[in-house]
Amino acid sequence: MGIMRQDQSRLRGADIPASDITPREVVTARRRFLRASGAGLTGLGGTVLGVLPQQTVFAADHPGAGLATLTAVRNTRYVVTDKATDIKDVTTYNNFYEFGTDKSDPSRRASTLKPRPWQVAIEGEVKQPKVYDIDALLKLAPLEERVYRHRCVEGWSMVIPWVGYSLSELIRRVQPTGNAKYVEFVTLADPKQMPGLSYPVLSWPYREGLRMDEAMHPLSLLTFGLYGEVLPNQNGAPVRMVVPWKYGFKSAKSIVSIRFVEKMPLTSWNRAAPDEYGFYSNVNPEVDHPRWSQATERRIGDGGIFTPKRKTLMFNGYGDQVASLYQGMDLRKYF
Repeated sequence: MGIMRQDQSRLRGADIPASDITPREVVTARRRFLRASGAGLTGLGGTVLGVLPQQTVFAADHPGAGLATLTAVRNTRYVVTDKATDIKDVTTYNNFYEFGTDKSDPSRRASTLKPRPWQVAIEGEVKQPKVYDIDALLKLAPLEERVYRHRCVEGWSMVIPWVGYSLSELIRRVQPTGNAKYVEFVTLADPKQMPGLSYPVLSWPYREGLRMDEAMHPLSLLTFGLYGEVLPNQNGAPVRMVVPWKYGFKSAKSIVSIRFVEKMPLTSWNRAAPDEYGFYSNVNPEVDHPRWSQATERRIGDGGIFTPKRKTLMFNGYGDQVASLYQGMDLRKYF
């Protein structure tokens, strides 16, 4: 797709002050750690890259505290100016039905997930099928921090600093064949690790998918961390997708297989309720869900129930970058 065109009011060259993204005590702790380590892992311009040793950098009052630190180059082409959501909200207000259907269930119950050892199988219509260990995936391409809007179909939203790299980096290396029209993501389904699987909410394992051009778009992020740490279990450890112009359920968590297929895959929510959840599921304020209006959204952390809702942006505000993918499509029909 080439270099992204920028939204003048929100994206062009934006660089959020560290105090708006990461609490001051976090920044200070990280700097102390880097000084102590001699900043031995440096890349171009002195920016630290890769995975650093185990280090507690966040306050201990959130469930992700004490996870290994990921450091990455801030990619200012992929930054929004909205204030980031507090990490405590990001790690305690989650939809991850493999651990329960209440928003607090994942943070309370996901300690049973074992994110290491972990492998991701690349399968289907590719010339280079392979099984990647999680550490090999982490080293496949330079890690970037990107601050994305996150929009749930239920009408709430967040702003999250993710760490990862474009999925296209992986796709190019495995060399899809001409028959590969879609990418299917299959997630872990282990009842021993995921107590929510005992409830028939969905047909397990959880499956999601993207059209090939969507998967190749630079915004589609293969994600390993948030707020500078490896992904907490409740947020999809150790690897997940983040597709910011689509509703959150399109971003598969705890991925174990990435399959390249010729036919549109049957995704979990589309299978469960095809009249409510389409394959594309692009954020669209003009197409309501049967149970939730999509015209407005509640930003988590913005205040109490009396705080005015925000107007939902078409494609979650990424229209300049992705609208061309759907040129000529009836987005009410292909919702």
